[in-house]
Amino acid sequence: MTNPYVPILVMMAVAAVLALGGVGASAIIGPKRYNRAKLDAYECGIDPTPLAIGGGRFPVKYYLVAMTFIIFDIEVVFLYPWAVNFTELAMFGLIAMLGFLALITVPFIYEWRRGGFEWE
Repeated sequence: MTNPYVPILVMMAVAAVLALGGVGASAIIGPKRYNRAKLDAYECGIDPTPLAIGGGRFPVKYYLVAMTFIIFDIEVVFLYPWAVNFTELAMFGLIAMLGFLALITVPFIYEWRRGGFEWE
């Protein structure tokens, strides 16, 4: 009788060989034409500066957009399994999901009222 973990270890070894092989092959075979633009740091199309505009502080809108992404990402992560097992969860699942959606709606409305979705 073989160990049940052998197939998992073999798959991990194959994945590691493919990943390292791809990185190694691109380093050996890939073109090496460097110029100033390729070696420069990239920050969303804006020329990088030692300090952000306005004395080193990022605008709050940056964080609001990031928080909105996280909120809706978490919402999708919780809604998908609920939708898959909708019939098994019955009324308890429906009430729990409606409560969750109500809690998620609070920061959405807060950000909307504060003008977080308005772009300049």
